[in-house]
Amino acid sequence: MVIAESDDVKRVEGMVYFPVADVDPDRLVESPTTSRCFWKGKASYYHVSGETDVAQNGAFTYRRPWPLAKRLVTDRIAFWHGVEIID
Repeated sequence: MVIAESDDVKRVEGMVYFPVADVDPDRLVESPTTSRCFWKGKASYYHVSGETDVAQNGAFTYRRPWPLAKRLVTDRIAFWHGVEIID
């Protein structure tokens, strides 16, 4: 199942960030989980629902990234923890 598809991805620290507009919002459920990156700021997470599985905290975004990261991660979502990225 395709959750996001784009020719405009950015790679940051080994993660692939998709534009928010290119991600299927019906597959994302907000999670209460957050974390902090010393140079990107506070990350907010989503559970990613597939056809039969849910990847807990399988996507994250920086809603208000810090200045050093603004041009890289603003309005973008990255996937991990059970979500496969195919180039």
